[in-house]
Amino acid sequence: MEDFKRTERLTALTQILVDNPYTLFPLRGFTERFQVAKSTLSEDVSIIKSVFKRLNLGRVETVTGVAGGIRYIPYIKEDEEKEMLTQIASELSRGERILPGGFIYMTDLIFSADIAWRVGKIFASKFIDKRPDYIITIETKGIPIAMMTARAFNVPLVTIRRNTRVTEGSVVTINYVSGSSGKIQTMSLSRRALPEGSKVVFIDDFMKAGGTAKGVLELMKEFKVEVAGVGVLVETAHPGDKLIDDYLSLLLLEKVDERNKKVVIRPSHQA
Repeated sequence: MEDFKRTERLTALTQILVDNPYTLFPLRGFTERFQVAKSTLSEDVSIIKSVFKRLNLGRVETVTGVAGGIRYIPYIKEDEEKEMLTQIASELSRGERILPGGFIYMTDLIFSADIAWRVGKIFASKFIDKRPDYIITIETKGIPIAMMTARAFNVPLVTIRRNTRVTEGSVVTINYVSGSSGKIQTMSLSRRALPEGSKVVFIDDFMKAGGTAKGVLELMKEFKVEVAGVGVLVETAHPGDKLIDDYLSLLLLEKVDERNKKVVIRPSHQA
């Protein structure tokens, strides 16, 4: 097998780790792949760990023991997170984003790959200790940020549907009351989607009263899975009492003045 220079090994190692977050790679596999001694590879890993730490690119962990190895964990430091959320809040505060009825147009931001990826990494940083088996969301606008959160954790995304589909096979369907409108709505999920005993984190784009989130929690009880966390990109300041208590929001929408085209939105105190 051809010899690799250190710069080549560092490049390849970095690419492999970043492409596979949370995946534990045994050092032996790399020593055989690059035909180097374990001590040499350990020096390579130390260099990568140092650079990632200095540039806030995430964390490279070394796990000792027989089943040990190295893995990459993406995260965002607090100051970088604040800067990102302030930028998103500033963009959402533009008066021309106000739609009839006092709604805020967010679709272009949510479906921006760059913004969705940054938001996903923020959620992954917030729930870093939860180590979910799945990220769940409900169709449709929450899907991009939920997908990017799943990518950061390197776990599957499961999407709850508002209507049943024949392609989903046997499904579990529940009725829930929308916290904002008070109307009875439905949500469904394939019985094959989540194994019993799984740990999940629910990610969504928006929360007003929390009716949808509460419905999701009720649906998860039917699957006998653990909901380790609930995260939303934007929550409204009113109503103040949500239908669920334990959740994380990144941005707080305080006011929409449709007449004067004014929006007041800022990073949440929880973020």
